[in-house]
Amino acid sequence: MNIAMLASEALPLSKTGGLADVVYALSKELAKDPKNEVIIFTPNYRNAKINAFPRLKDLGEIAVDLSWRHLHAHLWEAKLGRLRYILIGNSYYFDRPSLYGYHDDCERFAFFGNACLAALRFLKFAPDILHVHDWQVGMVPCLLKEKDEYKNDPLFAHTKTVLTIHNPAFKGFIDRYFLADFWGLPDSLYDNGQVRFDNMVSTLKAGIVYADKITTVSPTHRNELLSPYSDQHLNGVLELRKDDFQGILNGIDEEEWNPAHDAYLAKTYTAKTWKEGKETNQQQLLSTFSLTKGKGPIYAMVSRLSWQKGVDLLLEAAPQFVGPNVEGTILILGSGEYALERRVQALRDAYPSRVGVYLGYQNALSHLIYAGADFFLMPSLFEPCGISQMIAQRYGTLPIVRYTGGLRDTVEGYDGDPNQYADGIGFRDYDLGGLTYGMSKANELYHQPEEYARIVGNALRKDNSWKKSAAAYLRLYHEALGKEE
Repeated sequence: MNIAMLASEALPLSKTGGLADVVYALSKELAKDPKNEVIIFTPNYRNAKINAFPRLKDLGEIAVDLSWRHLHAHLWEAKLGRLRYILIGNSYYFDRPSLYGYHDDCERFAFFGNACLAALRFLKFAPDILHVHDWQVGMVPCLLKEKDEYKNDPLFAHTKTVLTIHNPAFKGFIDRYFLADFWGLPDSLYDNGQVRFDNMVSTLKAGIVYADKITTVSPTHRNELLSPYSDQHLNGVLELRKDDFQGILNGIDEEEWNPAHDAYLAKTYTAKTWKEGKETNQQQLLSTFSLTKGKGPIYAMVSRLSWQKGVDLLLEAAPQFVGPNVEGTILILGSGEYALERRVQALRDAYPSRVGVYLGYQNALSHLIYAGADFFLMPSLFEPCGISQMIAQRYGTLPIVRYTGGLRDTVEGYDGDPNQYADGIGFRDYDLGGLTYGMSKANELYHQPEEYARIVGNALRKDNSWKKSAAAYLRLYHEALGKEE
Protein backbone atom coordinates (compact mmCIF):
# COMPACT_ATOMS: atom_id res chain seq x y z
CA MET A 1 0.00 0.00 0.00
CA ASN A 2 1.28 3.46 -0.91
CA ILE A 3 0.72 5.87 2.00
CA ALA A 4 1.44 9.62 1.91
CA MET A 5 1.47 11.44 5.25
CA LEU A 6 0.98 15.23 5.03
CA ALA A 7 1.83 17.06 8.25
CA SER A 8 3.08 20.46 9.34
CA GLU A 9 5.57 18.86 11.72
CA ALA A 10 7.18 15.47 12.15
CA LEU A 11 10.04 14.04 14.17
CA PRO A 12 12.98 14.11 13.96
CA LEU A 13 12.78 17.30 11.87
CA SER A 14 10.38 19.54 13.75
CA LYS A 15 8.17 19.48 16.82
CA THR A 16 5.96 21.77 18.87
CA GLY A 17 3.62 19.12 20.25
CA GLY A 18 2.31 15.57 20.03
CA LEU A 19 1.47 15.86 16.31
CA ALA A 20 5.15 15.44 15.42
CA ASP A 21 5.46 12.32 17.60
CA VAL A 22 2.34 10.71 16.17
CA VAL A 23 3.16 11.30 12.49
CA TYR A 24 6.65 9.88 12.93
CA ALA A 25 5.83 6.92 15.17
CA LEU A 26 2.74 5.82 13.21
CA SER A 27 4.59 6.13 9.89
CA LYS A 28 7.59 4.20 11.23
CA GLU A 29 5.33 1.38 12.45
CA LEU A 30 3.44 1.20 9.15
CA ALA A 31 6.72 1.19 7.19
CA LYS A 32 7.92 -1.91 9.05
CA ASP A 33 5.62 -3.94 6.78
CA PRO A 34 7.44 -4.36 3.43
CA LYS A 35 4.04 -4.28 1.68
CA ASN A 36 3.70 -0.60 2.68
CA GLU A 37 5.62 2.32 1.19
CA VAL A 38 5.26 5.36 3.44
CA ILE A 39 6.36 8.92 2.66
CA ILE A 40 6.07 11.83 5.09
CA PHE A 41 5.68 15.24 3.41
CA THR A 42 6.59 18.09 5.77
CA PRO A 43 8.01 21.64 5.51
CA ASN A 44 11.73 22.25 5.62
CA TYR A 45 11.73 24.92 8.33
CA ARG A 46 14.72 27.07 9.20
CA ASN A 47 15.32 25.07 12.37
CA ALA A 48 14.55 21.64 10.92
CA LYS A 49 16.96 19.07 12.34
CA ILE A 50 18.20 17.79 9.00
CA ASN A 51 21.33 16.43 10.68
CA ALA A 52 19.12 13.63 12.01
CA PHE A 53 19.31 12.08 8.56
CA PRO A 54 22.42 10.23 7.39
CA ARG A 55 21.92 11.61 3.87
CA LEU A 56 19.83 14.30 2.19
CA LYS A 57 19.16 14.15 -1.54
CA ASP A 58 18.44 17.38 -3.41
CA LEU A 59 15.56 16.77 -5.84
CA GLY A 60 15.45 20.31 -7.22
CA GLU A 61 12.56 22.75 -7.62
CA ILE A 62 8.96 22.33 -8.71
CA ALA A 63 6.39 24.96 -9.67
CA VAL A 64 3.54 25.69 -7.23
CA ASP A 65 0.86 28.22 -8.12
CA LEU A 66 -1.41 29.99 -5.66
CA SER A 67 -3.70 31.85 -8.04
CA TRP A 68 -1.61 34.76 -9.40
CA ARG A 69 1.42 33.76 -7.30
CA HIS A 70 3.80 31.69 -9.44
CA LEU A 71 5.98 30.10 -6.78
CA HIS A 72 8.47 27.27 -6.40
CA ALA A 73 9.08 24.59 -3.80
CA HIS A 74 12.50 23.06 -3.31
CA LEU A 75 12.35 19.33 -2.57
CA TRP A 76 14.76 17.20 -0.59
CA GLU A 77 14.47 13.48 0.07
CA ALA A 78 15.70 11.71 3.20
CA LYS A 79 15.35 8.24 4.65
CA LEU A 80 15.30 6.67 8.10
CA GLY A 81 15.29 2.93 7.59
CA ARG A 82 12.32 2.11 5.34
CA LEU A 83 10.63 5.45 6.07
CA ARG A 84 10.98 8.19 3.44
CA TYR A 85 10.65 11.95 3.92
CA ILE A 86 10.04 14.66 1.35
CA LEU A 87 11.02 18.05 2.75
CA ILE A 88 9.27 20.96 1.09
CA GLY A 89 11.21 24.20 1.16
CA ASN A 90 10.38 27.80 0.37
CA SER A 91 12.43 30.51 2.03
CA TYR A 92 9.63 33.07 2.11
CA TYR A 93 7.18 30.78 3.91
CA PHE A 94 9.39 28.52 6.01
CA ASP A 95 12.65 30.35 6.72
CA ARG A 96 11.31 31.83 9.95
CA PRO A 97 12.23 31.48 13.65
CA SER A 98 9.07 29.53 14.61
CA LEU A 99 6.82 26.97 12.99
CA TYR A 100 3.57 28.83 13.66
CA GLY A 101 2.18 32.10 14.96
CA TYR A 102 2.35 34.34 11.88
CA HIS A 103 -0.40 36.48 10.35
CA ASP A 104 -0.10 34.57 7.07
CA ASP A 105 -0.13 31.02 8.50
CA CYS A 106 -3.13 30.08 6.35
CA GLU A 107 -1.28 31.20 3.22
CA ARG A 108 1.88 29.38 4.30
CA PHE A 109 0.06 26.08 4.73
CA ALA A 110 -2.10 26.59 1.64
CA PHE A 111 1.21 26.70 -0.20
CA PHE A 112 2.36 23.57 1.65
CA GLY A 113 -0.80 21.61 0.76
CA ASN A 114 -0.61 22.61 -2.89
CA ALA A 115 3.12 21.81 -2.92
CA CYS A 116 2.46 18.32 -1.51
CA LEU A 117 0.14 17.51 -4.43
CA ALA A 118 2.66 18.92 -6.89
CA ALA A 119 5.41 16.86 -5.24
CA LEU A 120 3.36 13.66 -5.53
CA ARG A 121 3.04 14.33 -9.25
CA PHE A 122 6.75 15.09 -9.55
CA LEU A 123 7.63 11.83 -7.79
CA LYS A 124 4.96 9.91 -9.74
CA PHE A 125 3.94 8.45 -6.40
CA ALA A 126 0.30 7.32 -6.62
CA PRO A 127 -0.98 7.16 -3.02
CA ASP A 128 -3.59 4.59 -2.11
CA ILE A 129 -4.04 6.55 1.12
CA LEU A 130 -3.38 10.25 1.51
CA HIS A 131 -3.41 10.87 5.27
CA VAL A 132 -3.68 14.54 6.27
CA HIS A 133 -3.20 15.86 9.78
CA ASP A 134 -5.05 18.84 11.30
CA TRP A 135 -6.15 22.14 9.76
CA GLN A 136 -2.91 22.94 7.98
CA VAL A 137 -3.63 20.39 5.23
CA GLY A 138 -7.37 20.01 5.76
CA MET A 139 -8.15 21.51 2.36
CA VAL A 140 -6.29 18.77 0.44
CA PRO A 141 -9.18 16.23 0.41
CA CYS A 142 -11.40 19.03 -0.91
CA LEU A 143 -8.93 19.81 -3.71
CA LEU A 144 -8.85 16.18 -4.81
CA LYS A 145 -12.64 16.04 -5.10
CA GLU A 146 -13.45 19.54 -6.35
CA LYS A 147 -10.66 20.59 -8.74
CA ASP A 148 -10.77 19.11 -12.24
CA GLU A 149 -6.98 18.98 -12.51
CA TYR A 150 -6.90 16.44 -9.67
CA LYS A 151 -10.21 14.70 -10.36
CA ASN A 152 -9.02 13.91 -13.89
CA ASP A 153 -5.44 12.98 -12.94
CA PRO A 154 -4.89 9.19 -13.22
CA LEU A 155 -2.29 9.47 -10.41
CA PHE A 156 -5.09 10.11 -7.91
CA ALA A 157 -7.75 7.93 -9.53
CA HIS A 158 -7.78 5.40 -6.70
CA THR A 159 -6.61 7.63 -3.84
CA LYS A 160 -8.66 7.74 -0.64
CA THR A 161 -8.14 10.37 2.03
CA VAL A 162 -8.00 10.17 5.82
CA LEU A 163 -8.07 13.20 8.14
CA THR A 164 -6.80 12.94 11.71
CA ILE A 165 -7.92 15.66 14.11
CA HIS A 166 -5.18 16.16 16.71
CA ASN A 167 -6.14 19.59 18.06
CA PRO A 168 -9.71 20.66 17.24
CA ALA A 169 -9.19 24.05 18.88
CA PHE A 170 -7.42 25.21 15.70
CA LYS A 171 -9.85 25.23 12.79
CA GLY A 172 -7.94 27.06 10.06
CA PHE A 173 -10.25 30.07 9.80
CA ILE A 174 -9.80 32.35 6.80
CA ASP A 175 -11.91 34.78 4.79
CA ARG A 176 -13.99 33.35 1.92
CA TYR A 177 -12.00 35.46 -0.56
CA PHE A 178 -9.05 33.11 -0.17
CA LEU A 179 -10.92 30.05 -1.47
CA ALA A 180 -10.11 31.21 -4.98
CA ASP A 181 -6.96 33.13 -4.09
CA PHE A 182 -5.15 30.20 -2.45
CA TRP A 183 -6.82 27.10 -3.84
CA GLY A 184 -8.65 28.11 -7.02
CA LEU A 185 -11.95 26.90 -5.58
CA PRO A 186 -15.35 28.47 -6.31
CA ASP A 187 -17.39 30.61 -3.88
CA SER A 188 -20.19 28.06 -4.16
CA LEU A 189 -18.36 25.81 -1.67
CA TYR A 190 -18.76 28.56 0.90
CA ASP A 191 -22.32 29.42 -0.11
CA ASN A 192 -23.51 25.81 0.13
CA GLY A 193 -21.86 25.38 3.55
CA GLN A 194 -19.33 22.71 2.55
CA VAL A 195 -16.38 24.71 3.91
CA ARG A 196 -18.22 27.39 5.93
CA PHE A 197 -17.99 27.51 9.72
CA ASP A 198 -18.89 30.52 11.88
CA ASN A 199 -19.14 32.68 8.75
CA MET A 200 -15.55 31.91 7.76
CA VAL A 201 -13.86 29.28 5.66
CA SER A 202 -12.55 26.54 7.96
CA THR A 203 -9.91 24.26 6.49
CA LEU A 204 -10.55 21.78 9.32
CA LYS A 205 -14.25 21.60 8.47
CA ALA A 206 -13.33 21.15 4.79
CA GLY A 207 -11.25 18.14 5.79
CA ILE A 208 -14.12 16.69 7.83
CA VAL A 209 -16.58 17.11 4.96
CA TYR A 210 -14.36 15.80 2.16
CA ALA A 211 -12.10 13.13 3.71
CA ASP A 212 -13.19 9.56 3.11
CA LYS A 213 -12.44 8.64 6.71
CA ILE A 214 -11.89 10.77 9.82
CA THR A 215 -10.08 9.89 13.01
CA THR A 216 -9.15 11.52 16.25
CA VAL A 217 -6.60 10.37 18.75
CA SER A 218 -8.68 8.49 21.33
CA PRO A 219 -12.13 6.88 21.56
CA THR A 220 -13.22 9.12 24.45
CA HIS A 221 -12.16 12.26 22.59
CA ARG A 222 -14.26 11.12 19.62
CA ASN A 223 -17.28 10.94 21.90
CA GLU A 224 -16.44 14.32 23.41
CA LEU A 225 -16.29 15.93 19.97
CA LEU A 226 -19.66 14.42 19.04
CA SER A 227 -21.28 15.76 22.21
CA PRO A 228 -23.54 18.82 21.81
CA TYR A 229 -21.83 20.18 24.94
CA SER A 230 -18.36 20.12 23.35
CA ASP A 231 -16.46 23.40 23.56
CA GLN A 232 -15.20 22.83 20.00
CA HIS A 233 -18.71 23.04 18.41
CA LEU A 234 -17.81 20.50 15.73
CA ASN A 235 -20.55 18.09 16.77
CA GLY A 236 -22.94 19.19 14.01
CA VAL A 237 -20.63 18.43 11.09
CA LEU A 238 -19.10 15.38 12.77
CA GLU A 239 -22.55 13.92 13.46
CA LEU A 240 -23.14 13.90 9.69
CA ARG A 241 -19.92 11.87 9.26
CA LYS A 242 -20.33 9.78 12.42
CA ASP A 243 -20.18 6.44 10.59
CA ASP A 244 -16.83 7.41 9.06
CA PHE A 245 -15.39 8.86 12.28
CA GLN A 246 -13.23 6.72 14.58
CA GLY A 247 -11.22 7.31 17.71
CA ILE A 248 -7.89 5.48 17.47
CA LEU A 249 -5.66 5.75 20.48
CA ASN A 250 -2.11 7.00 19.99
CA GLY A 251 0.81 4.91 21.13
CA ILE A 252 4.35 5.77 22.17
CA ASP A 253 7.66 5.01 20.54
CA GLU A 254 8.85 2.19 22.77
CA GLU A 255 12.31 2.26 21.22
CA GLU A 256 12.93 5.83 22.37
CA TRP A 257 11.08 5.42 25.67
CA ASN A 258 12.57 2.27 27.14
CA PRO A 259 14.00 2.30 30.70
CA ALA A 260 15.98 -0.86 29.95
CA HIS A 261 18.08 0.90 27.28
CA ASP A 262 17.69 4.62 27.96
CA ALA A 263 21.07 6.34 27.61
CA TYR A 264 19.83 9.39 29.53
CA LEU A 265 19.29 7.48 32.77
CA ALA A 266 21.72 7.19 35.65
CA LYS A 267 20.74 3.50 35.85
CA THR A 268 18.64 1.49 33.42
CA TYR A 269 16.06 -0.95 34.73
CA THR A 270 13.35 -3.46 33.83
CA ALA A 271 10.08 -4.55 35.38
CA LYS A 272 12.13 -6.83 37.63
CA THR A 273 14.75 -4.28 38.71
CA TRP A 274 12.67 -1.10 38.83
CA LYS A 275 13.09 -0.46 42.56
CA GLU A 276 16.86 -0.19 42.38
CA GLY A 277 16.71 1.66 39.08
CA LYS A 278 14.23 4.26 40.25
CA GLU A 279 16.15 4.82 43.48
CA THR A 280 19.38 5.59 41.60
CA ASN A 281 17.62 7.83 39.08
CA GLN A 282 15.74 9.59 41.86
CA GLN A 283 19.00 10.45 43.61
CA GLN A 284 20.38 11.85 40.36
CA LEU A 285 17.17 13.78 39.73
CA LEU A 286 17.12 15.38 43.16
CA SER A 287 20.80 16.27 42.81
CA THR A 288 20.05 17.94 39.46
CA PHE A 289 17.48 20.19 41.14
CA SER A 290 19.61 20.60 44.31
CA LEU A 291 16.89 19.07 46.48
CA THR A 292 16.79 16.40 49.17
CA LYS A 293 14.13 13.73 49.57
CA GLY A 294 11.32 14.28 52.06
CA LYS A 295 9.16 11.54 53.52
CA GLY A 296 6.54 12.02 50.81
CA PRO A 297 6.57 11.11 47.11
CA ILE A 298 8.02 13.04 44.19
CA TYR A 299 5.30 14.48 41.94
CA ALA A 300 6.45 15.63 38.49
CA MET A 301 5.03 17.53 35.56
CA VAL A 302 6.58 17.76 32.07
CA SER A 303 4.29 19.98 30.06
CA ARG A 304 3.57 23.16 28.20
CA LEU A 305 2.66 25.65 30.91
CA SER A 306 -0.79 26.36 29.51
CA TRP A 307 -4.28 26.97 30.88
CA GLN A 308 -5.31 23.66 29.27
CA LYS A 309 -2.87 21.57 31.30
CA GLY A 310 -4.18 22.22 34.81
CA VAL A 311 -1.08 24.09 35.94
CA ASP A 312 -3.28 26.54 37.86
CA LEU A 313 -4.80 23.64 39.81
CA LEU A 314 -1.36 22.32 40.70
CA LEU A 315 -0.26 25.74 41.93
CA GLU A 316 -3.33 25.85 44.18
CA ALA A 317 -2.89 22.32 45.51
CA ALA A 318 0.89 22.32 45.90
CA PRO A 319 1.20 23.81 49.43
CA GLN A 320 -0.78 20.87 50.85
CA PHE A 321 1.74 18.37 49.48
CA VAL A 322 5.09 20.04 50.01
CA GLY A 323 4.39 21.27 53.54
CA PRO A 324 5.59 19.74 56.82
CA ASN A 325 2.75 17.20 57.13
CA VAL A 326 3.40 15.44 53.82
CA GLU A 327 6.92 16.55 52.81
CA GLY A 328 6.39 15.71 49.17
CA THR A 329 8.46 17.11 46.33
CA ILE A 330 7.18 18.74 43.13
CA LEU A 331 9.28 18.99 39.97
CA ILE A 332 8.15 20.99 36.92
CA LEU A 333 9.77 20.99 33.48
CA GLY A 334 8.22 23.17 30.80
CA SER A 335 7.53 26.61 29.41
CA GLY A 336 4.57 28.49 28.04
CA GLU A 337 2.31 31.27 29.21
CA TYR A 338 4.24 34.06 30.87
CA ALA A 339 1.87 34.41 33.85
CA LEU A 340 2.07 30.70 34.63
CA GLU A 341 5.85 30.70 34.32
CA ARG A 342 6.02 33.50 36.91
CA ARG A 343 3.65 31.67 39.26
CA VAL A 344 5.66 28.46 38.95
CA GLN A 345 8.82 30.36 39.84
CA ALA A 346 7.03 31.95 42.81
CA LEU A 347 6.08 28.47 44.07
CA ARG A 348 9.71 27.39 43.86
CA ASP A 349 10.80 30.53 45.71
CA ALA A 350 8.23 29.87 48.46
CA TYR A 351 9.34 26.22 48.92
CA PRO A 352 12.99 26.10 47.75
CA SER A 353 13.70 22.78 49.44
CA ARG A 354 10.57 21.03 48.12
CA VAL A 355 9.98 22.43 44.61
CA GLY A 356 12.27 22.21 41.56
CA VAL A 357 11.60 24.11 38.33
CA TYR A 358 13.25 24.11 34.90
CA LEU A 359 11.68 26.65 32.55
CA GLY A 360 12.20 25.40 29.02
CA TYR A 361 12.67 21.91 27.67
CA GLN A 362 15.61 19.55 27.96
CA ASN A 363 15.18 16.09 26.49
CA ALA A 364 17.72 14.36 28.74
CA LEU A 365 16.12 15.87 31.84
CA SER A 366 12.66 14.77 30.74
CA HIS A 367 13.86 11.16 30.53
CA LEU A 368 15.39 11.41 33.99
CA ILE A 369 12.15 12.85 35.40
CA TYR A 370 10.06 10.03 33.93
CA ALA A 371 12.44 7.53 35.52
CA GLY A 372 13.05 9.22 38.87
CA ALA A 373 9.63 10.58 39.89
CA ASP A 374 7.07 8.54 41.79
CA PHE A 375 3.96 10.15 40.27
CA PHE A 376 3.35 12.10 37.07
CA LEU A 377 0.80 14.93 37.04
CA MET A 378 -1.65 15.50 34.16
CA PRO A 379 -4.67 17.33 35.62
CA SER A 380 -5.74 18.55 32.17
CA LEU A 381 -8.91 20.46 31.38
CA PHE A 382 -8.96 18.56 28.08
CA GLU A 383 -6.49 16.18 26.47
CA PRO A 384 -7.36 14.62 23.09
CA CYS A 385 -4.94 11.78 23.79
CA GLY A 386 -1.74 12.69 25.60
CA ILE A 387 1.38 10.57 25.46
CA SER A 388 3.15 11.66 28.65
CA GLN A 389 0.92 9.47 30.80
CA MET A 390 1.87 6.44 28.69
CA ILE A 391 5.57 7.28 28.84
CA ALA A 392 5.27 7.61 32.62
CA GLN A 393 3.67 4.16 32.83
CA ARG A 394 6.48 2.76 30.71
CA TYR A 395 8.93 4.02 33.37
CA GLY A 396 6.88 2.84 36.34
CA THR A 397 5.92 6.39 37.31
CA LEU A 398 2.21 6.36 38.08
CA PRO A 399 0.21 9.04 36.25
CA ILE A 400 -2.31 11.17 38.16
CA VAL A 401 -4.81 12.25 35.51
CA ARG A 402 -8.14 13.96 35.15
CA TYR A 403 -10.48 11.64 33.28
CA THR A 404 -10.81 13.38 29.93
CA GLY A 405 -10.04 12.32 26.36
CA GLY A 406 -7.20 9.86 26.02
CA LEU A 407 -6.36 10.12 29.71
CA ARG A 408 -9.62 8.27 30.41
CA ASP A 409 -8.72 5.61 27.82
CA THR A 410 -5.16 4.95 29.01
CA VAL A 411 -5.28 5.12 32.83
CA GLU A 412 -7.13 2.77 35.15
CA GLY A 413 -7.29 4.66 38.42
CA TYR A 414 -6.50 3.16 41.80
CA ASP A 415 -9.38 3.45 44.26
CA GLY A 416 -7.99 1.56 47.26
CA ASP A 417 -9.34 -1.89 46.36
CA PRO A 418 -6.48 -4.44 46.56
CA ASN A 419 -8.32 -6.69 44.07
CA GLN A 420 -8.72 -3.96 41.48
CA TYR A 421 -6.47 -3.63 38.43
CA ALA A 422 -4.95 -0.16 38.30
CA ASP A 423 -2.02 1.48 36.52
CA GLY A 424 -2.38 5.06 37.76
CA ILE A 425 -4.71 7.40 39.61
CA GLY A 426 -7.65 9.33 38.18
CA PHE A 427 -10.20 11.96 39.18
CA ARG A 428 -13.20 13.46 37.40
CA ASP A 429 -13.76 17.08 38.42
CA TYR A 430 -11.57 19.85 37.05
CA ASP A 431 -11.20 21.73 40.30
CA LEU A 432 -9.00 21.93 43.38
CA GLY A 433 -10.95 19.15 45.09
CA GLY A 434 -10.39 16.80 42.14
CA LEU A 435 -6.62 17.23 42.02
CA THR A 436 -6.34 17.18 45.83
CA TYR A 437 -8.13 13.84 45.81
CA GLY A 438 -5.73 12.46 43.19
CA MET A 439 -2.56 13.62 44.94
CA SER A 440 -3.86 12.48 48.34
CA LYS A 441 -4.66 9.04 46.93
CA ALA A 442 -1.11 8.95 45.52
CA ASN A 443 0.38 9.83 48.90
CA GLU A 444 -1.74 7.15 50.57
CA LEU A 445 -0.65 4.54 48.02
CA TYR A 446 3.00 5.55 48.28
CA HIS A 447 3.00 4.68 51.99
CA GLN A 448 1.68 1.16 51.26
CA PRO A 449 4.83 -0.38 49.72
CA GLU A 450 3.34 -3.72 48.63
CA GLU A 451 0.27 -2.18 47.05
CA TYR A 452 2.34 0.58 45.45
CA ALA A 453 4.69 -2.05 43.96
CA ARG A 454 1.71 -3.96 42.53
CA ILE A 455 0.34 -0.90 40.73
CA VAL A 456 3.80 0.10 39.47
CA GLY A 457 4.22 -3.43 38.10
CA ASN A 458 0.95 -3.10 36.20
CA ALA A 459 2.09 0.17 34.67
CA LEU A 460 5.50 -1.22 33.66
CA ARG A 461 3.93 -4.21 31.90
CA LYS A 462 1.31 -2.20 30.01
CA ASP A 463 1.47 -2.31 26.20
CA ASN A 464 1.28 1.29 24.95
CA SER A 465 3.18 0.60 21.73
CA TRP A 466 2.13 1.74 18.28
CA LYS A 467 1.64 -1.84 17.12
CA LYS A 468 -2.06 -2.01 18.05
CA SER A 469 -2.77 1.52 16.88
CA ALA A 470 -1.03 1.03 13.52
CA ALA A 471 -3.07 -2.14 12.97
CA ALA A 472 -6.24 -0.12 13.62
CA TYR A 473 -5.15 2.50 11.05
CA LEU A 474 -4.42 -0.22 8.50
CA ARG A 475 -7.91 -1.64 9.00
CA LEU A 476 -9.30 1.85 8.46
CA TYR A 477 -7.23 2.31 5.30
CA HIS A 478 -8.49 -0.98 3.87
CA GLU A 479 -12.05 0.01 4.76
CA ALA A 480 -11.61 3.32 2.94
CA LEU A 481 -10.30 1.48 -0.10
CA GLY A 482 -13.12 -1.05 0.06
CA LYS A 483 -10.69 -3.92 0.35
CA GLU A 484 -10.23 -6.84 2.69
CA GLU A 485 -7.01 -6.89 4.70
